[in-house]
Amino acid sequence: MNTKRALAAVALAAATALAAACSSGGGSTSTSGGTQATGGSSSSSSGKVTLSWWNNANTQPLLGVFQNVIKTFEAANPGITIQNVPMQNELFKTKITPALRGSAPPDIFQQWGSGGQATQVKTGKLADISSYVSSWVGQLGVPATAWQTDGKWYGIPYDLHVVGFWYRKDLFAQAGITTPPTTIAELVSDDAKLKAKGITPITVGMKDGWPGAFWWEYFAVRECSADTIKNAMTNVSLSDPCFVKASKDLSDFIKTDPFEKGFLGVPAQNIPSSSVGLLVNGKAAMELQGDWTPGAGASLTSDKNVNAKLGWFPFPAVTGGAGDPKAVLGGGDGYSCTTSAAEPACAKFLQYLTTPEVQRQLLGAGVGLPVNPAAADALTVPAAKDAAAANASATSIAVYFDTALPTTPGQNLDNAVAKFFANPDPTGAGIISSVSGPA
Repeated sequence: MNTKRALAAVALAAATALAAACSSGGGSTSTSGGTQATGGSSSSSSGKVTLSWWNNANTQPLLGVFQNVIKTFEAANPGITIQNVPMQNELFKTKITPALRGSAPPDIFQQWGSGGQATQVKTGKLADISSYVSSWVGQLGVPATAWQTDGKWYGIPYDLHVVGFWYRKDLFAQAGITTPPTTIAELVSDDAKLKAKGITPITVGMKDGWPGAFWWEYFAVRECSADTIKNAMTNVSLSDPCFVKASKDLSDFIKTDPFEKGFLGVPAQNIPSSSVGLLVNGKAAMELQGDWTPGAGASLTSDKNVNAKLGWFPFPAVTGGAGDPKAVLGGGDGYSCTTSAAEPACAKFLQYLTTPEVQRQLLGAGVGLPVNPAAADALTVPAAKDAAAANASATSIAVYFDTALPTTPGQNLDNAVAKFFANPDPTGAGIISSVSGPA
């Protein structure tokens, strides 16, 4: 989970007293049995195996949920022992790269799929578990395919995230807007209706930079076909003309003045004057953000009924764009097995994490959306169910570009988009060269 999702998870934990998977808490590495764990699975002559599990659920309540999951899994599979190794998120990131290069990597480790996973596959330490998961992984739908590399399953997600518009149904009603916009033209028209009533149409926390990337990336997802997006991430190049179109679309939209005054200095989360704070306090009608918005905003308002006032809709269609309007931008959290892990034990554990019973426990611990649609009934925020449904029915998933791309180009893209918001350039030259390099 990179910076934007990590910040969101911390905000969610603070808002609901729940520590999500990317908590910034202490770096405990105690195991479920209270002993220090190391990499590499072990087995005995009796056929029993032990799998070391590196994860970033090092604080409550997710730590407790995972400990309970281990107990129930081991009870149902007496030949398999899971050795839990929770650690702080940034510590995990520091440790996993040298572990994969070494001779004793963990058996199971935290995985965000897409470009990062593809890079790790090159180490030769990630197990192709396709033959073990093919009979059941299809039920997870299109979003799970971000954990495929070259068509093979090297990981399985346990939760998902999707970006879309959170909006205030009460403010829409004040402006006479009866249904959410389905096209950018309709969005611009609705912005005008809201401004006519003295309501700020959209809030964006550009002090933190990364929220702006959602805007440019979504315009790209609407202007470019799914194959073009995939090839661009794989080839680390934004040379296709559709990315220039996306830049012009965003430049034109910014010029309609849809955002709050001083949006370049507004933070994304954590304080009432942040963008999510403006939304939950009714000072702006919309925010383009991830599914963590209700949790991130819960502690920033005195309105205990705010979730009932929130709605959700997908990013509108762009007229003439080659992208499918049902494609979404998102990501998630998952796990990979290494080649040292005993199979099918490792794949069996990853399957267990996707069962409806475990998924409901994870939702109770404040993770994202369920990877198994059968657990969607456990979502407590009404609008989150709409987000989950859109994610489950998406024709394709574009993983956050800074995750889909290698680390440095991904961060360069985020920085370039932040500069773009301050000085919109319809050619998008700065954004495109940040990834592709100068022409």
